[in-house]
Amino acid sequence: METIELFAGGGGLALGLHEAGFSPVAVVERDADSCQTLRENWHRAMGKDIRLFDTDIRRVDFSEWRDRVELVSGGPPCQPFSIGGKHRGYHDERDMFPHAVSVVRTVRPKAFIFENVRGLLRKSFATYFNYVRMQLTYPEVTRRAGETWTAHLARLEEHHTAGKEEGLFYRVVVQKINAADFGVPQQRERVVIVGFRSDIREPWSFPLATHSEDALLAAKWLNGSYWDEHHISRAGRQRQPVGIEARLERLATLPFAARWRTVRDALVGLPDPRVPEASRISNHRFQPGAKRYVGHTGSELDHPAKTLKAGDHGVPGGENMFAYPDGSLRYFTVRESARLQTFPDWYVFPSSWTESMRQIGNAVPVTMARVVGASVVATLEEHGRRQTRRN
Repeated sequence: METIELFAGGGGLALGLHEAGFSPVAVVERDADSCQTLRENWHRAMGKDIRLFDTDIRRVDFSEWRDRVELVSGGPPCQPFSIGGKHRGYHDERDMFPHAVSVVRTVRPKAFIFENVRGLLRKSFATYFNYVRMQLTYPEVTRRAGETWTAHLARLEEHHTAGKEEGLFYRVVVQKINAADFGVPQQRERVVIVGFRSDIREPWSFPLATHSEDALLAAKWLNGSYWDEHHISRAGRQRQPVGIEARLERLATLPFAARWRTVRDALVGLPDPRVPEASRISNHRFQPGAKRYVGHTGSELDHPAKTLKAGDHGVPGGENMFAYPDGSLRYFTVRESARLQTFPDWYVFPSSWTESMRQIGNAVPVTMARVVGASVVATLEEHGRRQTRRN
């Protein structure tokens, strides 16, 4: 199945979707450093070079792929809606959602997947997010010259309530999901928007969580399997949280599938970056300067990591730090951060530490992308089988 990837960044979403069964026919990313990362890795992922457009999506003619690809995907720049950003939303020139809608209108894919920060669901953005969703539902109901976005929204709502199921329209589903619930060793909440073209009538829903915090707590404090797996003696174990006994009584009655993965899980096999043998591992170089400050205390070893971020003025300290049990700190290396985002170890980041961490902090976790992508693939395949039976 073929896809067009917009705002590709360092390639997390594209790689996860590729693992799910999609093959990109075009990848668009205007940032030069991110393009270098894509070029260096994509041949390894697919066995061939990607068709990379290293430019703004507004400069790409997408008409050649009209009715020819199954999926359009991407993560429109999140700074306009990020809780860590300036919260300018639709007043921010970096808001690329209108241009993502334009690509959907031109290409007419069978489905789309867009990802963004959880700040998109902030109360202050509720009306504009409704506007984004309505545009994705009815991409051919375009904004008129001189029309305000609020007036366009009103017209879209009228179109919707009139029940006009004509022309190009999509059935759109939105959900906030936590990457940790799907096996990513990081608590990373993101908004995922999935739409199926109106002729795709097979039912679909977001995948159910496969991993849980309860299972991690049980593995630590009920049967100790977590500590045994990592060969941690009683003396080296994290202290049992105060007041957890009542919760453990409930957990003892529950069945568990898989536990949340932790920083310790993610770093298995990687030496401390300060020892000489670490230099033999790509992107595993010690970065000095980590400091603790208010609100930024680093990620603990036996919990999923905090959300990795790409700061407005460089990399913020707390989210990209590892907190040792004795209270000391150090920055995650690029390789460690890539593992926290579930990039494979062969995936390299050729730029500086700061630039690489920016790309990783902006990325979609590969595992999360694969899980969502696989569910979309399954629905499109079922649609294909139904069409074959009809013919």
